[in-house]
Amino acid sequence: MTDAHEHRLGWDTYFMRIAQLVAERSTCTRAKIGAVIVRERSIIATGYNGSPAGMPHCTEVGCLVYRSTAPDGTVEENCFRTIHAEINAIAQAAKHGNSIDGASIYITATPCIHCLKVLVNVGIKRIYYAKPYKLQTIEEMVRISGIELVQVEVEPLPEEMKH
Repeated sequence: MTDAHEHRLGWDTYFMRIAQLVAERSTCTRAKIGAVIVRERSIIATGYNGSPAGMPHCTEVGCLVYRSTAPDGTVEENCFRTIHAEINAIAQAAKHGNSIDGASIYITATPCIHCLKVLVNVGIKRIYYAKPYKLQTIEEMVRISGIELVQVEVEPLPEEMKH
């Protein structure tokens, strides 16, 4: 007989799996991203990328994609309808009066530069991520801000847990 603790998830895997499940609520047709804000092993808020509450979703009416050029010349595409998972999690915490200063966040992909700026300002100290996304665009701000960026490798969710 095997010990039950041998198969128990570690905390980082546990919270990242929850972030994966939260991502399944996403209404973005381009990427399913989930975020979980945690302090002292307790979930403060969750968020996924999609439209503001009560507004039309990309899955219903399509994306409103715009292009912008970064200082290094790379072209980026974003959607006017979508709020990123990190910002939605921060908004949920604020809506319910939960302080996130000093908390950590688990995200299914590294934050974009815009979300990283907000995470710095709200006092997030550690960012756990599953998949790297444009790391070169955030590495200088990560270094200067002192935020810790930690990759958590987890298996993708089984198909029966999706949708």
